[in-house]
Amino acid sequence: MEEQEPSSSKSRTKKSKKRNREEKLEQPVEPESQNPVAEKECLRVKIQLFKEQPNKVPPIVAYFPSGYNPCKTDSQTQDEEEGGREEGPNSQSNPPRVKVFRNMAEKKNNRLQVVVSPSGSNVDFVGTNYSGEAAAAQICRYSLGVLDKETGTLKIVPIASNKIFRLEPRVRSSETANQDASNSVKSELTTEKKDKLGELTALYGTKKDRKKRKEIINLKKEVDPESQKSLDKKIGQVTFDKEALANTTALITRNIPPHDLSATTPVEAYPLDKIILKGDWDFLGDIYDLLQAAAEVESNAYPRFVCNRIHKLDAIEDETERRKLSCVFSFITHLVKFKDMFSMDHAASTKNHKIPNIIRQRFFTMFTDPGCKILSSDKIYHLISYVLVLTLHADGFQTDPSDIAKDLRISVVSLRPHFWNLGCKFFRENNALYVTLPAPLKFPSERNSKGKRRQ
Repeated sequence: MEEQEPSSSKSRTKKSKKRNREEKLEQPVEPESQNPVAEKECLRVKIQLFKEQPNKVPPIVAYFPSGYNPCKTDSQTQDEEEGGREEGPNSQSNPPRVKVFRNMAEKKNNRLQVVVSPSGSNVDFVGTNYSGEAAAAQICRYSLGVLDKETGTLKIVPIASNKIFRLEPRVRSSETANQDASNSVKSELTTEKKDKLGELTALYGTKKDRKKRKEIINLKKEVDPESQKSLDKKIGQVTFDKEALANTTALITRNIPPHDLSATTPVEAYPLDKIILKGDWDFLGDIYDLLQAAAEVESNAYPRFVCNRIHKLDAIEDETERRKLSCVFSFITHLVKFKDMFSMDHAASTKNHKIPNIIRQRFFTMFTDPGCKILSSDKIYHLISYVLVLTLHADGFQTDPSDIAKDLRISVVSLRPHFWNLGCKFFRENNALYVTLPAPLKFPSERNSKGKRRQ
């Protein structure tokens, strides 16, 4: 019987534990309102959501993983809390200085850097929104809320770059020294590498590479002070022709086609062979082929200027002259259609028009900027000058500008400066305005052109 006593005692303890649990469950639970600490205050607030403004830097949220607390600026309280620990960078009474730097580059203007500099310390806390922890993937958005109990408003503002800055401690002196050392080492390595590559190019490089290396060496040569003084003296003795310089700048701004200032006839003043190149003539026979087939020229397929002058081809007996004028009409058509291609309002008129590839490529080279999908104003003026010179050739250097003005979608008044820049003159006959080209060419100066525009 004595051996069975432990088993009975164990069963009693199990029953007593179970009874105690049931008694605890049956006891009533005290409400939370009786605990003064657990009381919660309910507020009715108005939420104001602010959007990020590009001209202003939004609030910056950062944290110090090193344990530095910028709010504790009193050294006595900090020593009491830290238990007599050695003074850290925040042991001074003055508050830390905070600086925010923004990258001013166009494609990197969203890059920020925060620098917190405690007073009396050579340690800076630096954090960025583009490197380190901020460069990791982020699937949430952060905002900063400010509750004003008096007015009952909760203002929610987005934080800078939607990033929380991690401010890492950095020692100023050691960091700058390391940077200088690394930069000097990199520069030494790059110079050594360039010298070795230059020696190999001089020994085994091609003629083209050796010539390029010599040009680079000549560009990097330092200026000799004595030679610079002699060069300055020589430049001082040179006399400049101001009129020639003014004429040169005027020619550049006019964007005129190839011309000959010494020509005595209008035909030679703007040579047609330099405007329509030798390889282009074979691809400008569309109008001539229509005439040979006795087909009609559709008015919607060709400019008004060409349609109103097609009858001139029938009056020409010489086949070479007839083909030449028909090619001029075709070239004018391609130029006008090429201009309409870059116009949003009139691009539909070029849908069924096909410009030969060789001429199309030449137009892109002459009248467009690389990587640009629209024509700049300078390129448009250049194209218009080509069209106007060809109209003068087509009309025997005495033309009515009304038709070509409608084709170019500009007024006759706006077309006048372009003719003046080409050296043309205007005259009236039977209440109609005509343009003629005198020879030799005389281009107006900038003052004269401005005066004529005002008239």
